[in-house]
Amino acid sequence: MTRCAILKLLVPLILLSLFLLSFTVQPYTIVLTGKEFKQSSTDDFPGWDEFGDSDSPHKSEDDLDPGSWQPLFEPASPSHASGSSNTSTALEALYFSGVSKMVSVASSGDTRLMEEAAAEIENSASGGHAHARSVLGFLHGMGLMKQRNKAKSVMYHHFAAEGGNMQSQMALAYSYARQEMYEKAVELYAKLADVAVKSFLVSKYPPVIEAVRIHIGAEENKEVLMRSRGEDAEEVQILEFQAQKGNAEAMYAIGMLYYLGLRGLRPDHAKAVSWFLKAVEKGEPRSMEVLGEIYARGVGVERNYTEALKWLTHASRQQIHSAYNGIGYLYVKGYGVGNKNYTKARECFKKAASKNDSSAHYNLGVMYLKGIGVKKNFSTAFKYFMQAADADQPKAFYLLAKMLHAGVGLKKNLQEATRLYKVVAELGPWTSLSRWALESYLKGDVGKAFLLYARMAELGYEVAQSNAAWILEKYGKRSMCMGESKFCTDAERHRLANYLWWQAFEQGNEHAAMSIGDAYYYGQGIEGDYHRAATAYMLAKEKSNAQAMFNLGYMYERGQGLPIDLHLAKRYYDQALQTDPNAKLPVTIALASLWIRMNYANSFLVHLIDSLPGVYPKIKAWVENVLLEKENATILTLFACLLAVLYLRERNRRHAVAATAQLAVRQSE
Repeated sequence: MTRCAILKLLVPLILLSLFLLSFTVQPYTIVLTGKEFKQSSTDDFPGWDEFGDSDSPHKSEDDLDPGSWQPLFEPASPSHASGSSNTSTALEALYFSGVSKMVSVASSGDTRLMEEAAAEIENSASGGHAHARSVLGFLHGMGLMKQRNKAKSVMYHHFAAEGGNMQSQMALAYSYARQEMYEKAVELYAKLADVAVKSFLVSKYPPVIEAVRIHIGAEENKEVLMRSRGEDAEEVQILEFQAQKGNAEAMYAIGMLYYLGLRGLRPDHAKAVSWFLKAVEKGEPRSMEVLGEIYARGVGVERNYTEALKWLTHASRQQIHSAYNGIGYLYVKGYGVGNKNYTKARECFKKAASKNDSSAHYNLGVMYLKGIGVKKNFSTAFKYFMQAADADQPKAFYLLAKMLHAGVGLKKNLQEATRLYKVVAELGPWTSLSRWALESYLKGDVGKAFLLYARMAELGYEVAQSNAAWILEKYGKRSMCMGESKFCTDAERHRLANYLWWQAFEQGNEHAAMSIGDAYYYGQGIEGDYHRAATAYMLAKEKSNAQAMFNLGYMYERGQGLPIDLHLAKRYYDQALQTDPNAKLPVTIALASLWIRMNYANSFLVHLIDSLPGVYPKIKAWVENVLLEKENATILTLFACLLAVLYLRERNRRHAVAATAQLAVRQSE
């Protein structure tokens, strides 16, 4: 098979891997019983209207997320000052100078810049600059360049939030939710979710912000990182190669990558439109649909509803049923079709919904919720929203949250509303932090990646909490963690990692439970506590974690934080092997140890086995402090080389002697 034929076969596989994995939001399960429904038809739904005026211009990230660090990471996207007065401009300049130096410190480790950064941020905050106050709240909350002080962190975030800083509002909402203060949390998350919805570019797909987990357990997530290297990623290069050779499917795929900013690429709407136009010249139907969306939204091109209708109609005739959703939207608004026609709109939505289009389910839900062209029916609206939510349509999460928040159609449930709003809010424009963090990590700038993930972690992103904690543990001093004075000590790093793991653990992260268990077991950054370690391992075990099962077996065998129970220990060892066949060697050794303990209790062998855990750290410390010490390592290397030379010379000498003896024997014969 030729190289070109192989590449052609790879294109559809890459397409599947790109879009099946990318167009998703954080999984969320909604469980509501019949008792949750309210059938009152007098309730009206306040506030937001999906079919409202879409002629308003798209807002920039600086408008939606004021104080964003975008000017530092994407200089081509200009930032607008938050005020026009000289004082405001000066404070803004001081703020960005301080943040810029803080980011530089994370890369360079220059302690002089660290002091300057802290002083400039504090001076800007003292002058009343809201975004500088937000950064101070972050620094005090994490204990970076400042003494960790939760009260000061909340105070600074409170004033920053009142000044319009959205990231401080995220931090406060997350803090309130953790404390189960849902009355406060739900109000903030509702505003943030509204901003997130306004930032969405297209209606067919959810906003794509790839929250990449850079690790799997204790190891780097090499496979995912390899696919996230932007133009350097092999998949992207294959697609671009095929697209340039005229492959229409590849043109569509590369256009979607640039349109939504996938696989580490920066969103580039001009490039996306260029590829889509090339694809439609070859009759590629999905590109027709996306062009219809683009012209309807005015993204990368001048808004043109007539052109939008043309492309959506072409796509629908090519059996792209989801294009009917876009056509239905135009009929609801009366754009490019003359007058509004709710009957035709509903027909179009139903055609798209019949092929499980989540946006069509959502739009039908809006029609029944608001009574647009149909009789208002909350139960039917709820049914459609649930179908859309099952397909991870974020706007469906948003309206379900509003129903629960306002008690319209469903009984009021602030806790559930808070959780749903949070899912949507985490898709807002502040997720750019995730992209910048990943780009930094892929470039080897671990310190900058840690700083950005730490900022996201404070906003409540579980993946960022996990990534930041893992970087601290994996890279140690290379993480450039900035402590209260200069860079973090080992103890400060352990404490901060445990703090981050604990937050991720609260949000269901399995590896975080393991890390917390290890911290308590070994006393890393916190006082050792076998009982708490066992509790954490139990929670990880519920997620089918083989290591947690093994650890629990070990603790039951030795009575560490749990009562001695050799039969239960064996059960956990067996479960660990069943869950992960790669655990065969450690489980076999553990079962052998358990057999000795059960049959030869209080023998010399049992005492020897029990002494091994105490011996191992001493051997490890000796290897690290003696054998691996720089000068000793050099001497040992030279000694090993000398032994190798002597061995090779002796072997050659013996071969020569043997050869001489054989020659002498032959001559004597």
